Amino acid sequence: MILHCVFCDFRPDADRAACHAVLSELAQFSHTLDGVLGFDHGPNADYEGKSPRVSDGFVIRFSDREALAHYADHPTHKALGARLCDLCEDGADGIMVVDLVTND
Repeated sequence: MILHCVFCDFRPDADRAACHAVLSELAQFSHTLDGVLGFDHGPNADYEGKSPRVSDGFVIRFSDREALAHYADHPTHKALGARLCDLCEDGADGIMVVDLVTND
């Protein structure tokens, strides 16, 4: 399984409703694809004080690398990703992606 973890640094002036909308649309879209096992998103509580620049994030659970590749190449993902970048500080540089390969 692959945990596709995406951490966003939304601009302070970004409309919160627009931020929530794009995350919700990513969740809805991801559930239409084969190999997607789950999608969770929410604000960063930063309980340990180690990620102050991350305002929000999401995790998509993929069954395998092929499912992630299909998602990444999909035109809907690219359009939603562009909207997400527009809402982040410094565009795409305001997004960090970590793909964790698990044994589950």
